Amino acid sequence: MIGKYLRAGVLVGESLQPTATGVPQGSPLSPLLSNVMLDDLDKELARRGHRFARYCDDFLLVVTSQRAGARVKASLTRFLQQHLTLEITESKSTVGPTKEGVFLGFTFQGTRIYWSPEAFQDFRHRLRKLTGRSWGVSMAYRIRNLNEYLRGWVQYFGLSQYYRPLPELDAWLRRRLRLCFWKQWRSVRTKVRELLKLGTAKKTALLTALSRKGPWHLSRTLATQTGMTNQWLSESLGLVSIRALWIALHYPP
Repeated sequence: MIGKYLRAGVLVGESLQPTATGVPQGSPLSPLLSNVMLDDLDKELARRGHRFARYCDDFLLVVTSQRAGARVKASLTRFLQQHLTLEITESKSTVGPTKEGVFLGFTFQGTRIYWSPEAFQDFRHRLRKLTGRSWGVSMAYRIRNLNEYLRGWVQYFGLSQYYRPLPELDAWLRRRLRLCFWKQWRSVRTKVRELLKLGTAKKTALLTALSRKGPWHLSRTLATQTGMTNQWLSESLGLVSIRALWIALHYPP
C-alpha cells in the first residue's frame, strides 16, 4: 500500500506526472511516512538517554556543550545513513546554542520560548493579504476568514511568552479594516451616510468624506475613529483581538 502511495504520481497543472523517488513536497503522506521511518531514531535517542523533540523530519536534540553536540551529530548522521539509508541536509542541520536555533517556528532564550522573527513576519504578511483593500469580498467574509486565521495562529504560536507587539498589531489590524470599509463605501454620499449611522458628527463626517487625502490617512481620523470604533468592530462585527486571545491562553479565567 505504501508503495502504491509513493508511485501514484502528482498533478502538475492538469497532467499526471510520475514520482520516481521520494515523497512529493507538501503531501499529506509525508508526515505519516516520516513518523514510520524515524520511529527507529526515536528509540535510538531514547536508548542513549538524550533529551529531544521531533515533529515529522524536524528534530531538536539538547546536550550540555558545543563539543558534545558535534559528537552526537556525527554519530546520528552515521546512524541515519547506515541504519535507515537516509541523507542529512547539512545546510539545515546545525550545532549551536539553543538561542541561535529555530524549531518549528520558535526560538529559545534560556527557559523562555518565543516565536521566531521569520514566523512573525509571515504572520504580518498573511494579515496584510487578508486585509488587502483590493480583495473583492464582503467585509463579513473577510472578517470570518481573518478570525479563523487569528485563532489558529494564536493556538499554535500563543505558546510564545513574547507579548509586547500584540497591542500594536491589534491597532494596526483595526486600522487596516477601517481602510477596507472606507474603500468599499466609495462615494462621498455613502461615506457620510455610513458614518452618520455609526454616530459620527455630521460636520466631521462631511469634512472627512470630502477630503482628498488617501484612505490610509483617513482610516485614522476623528470621523473613522468615532464611527468605526473598536467596540463596533469587536462586538457588532465579531473581530477577535490577538491580544485577548493570547491573554486567555496564558491566563485562563
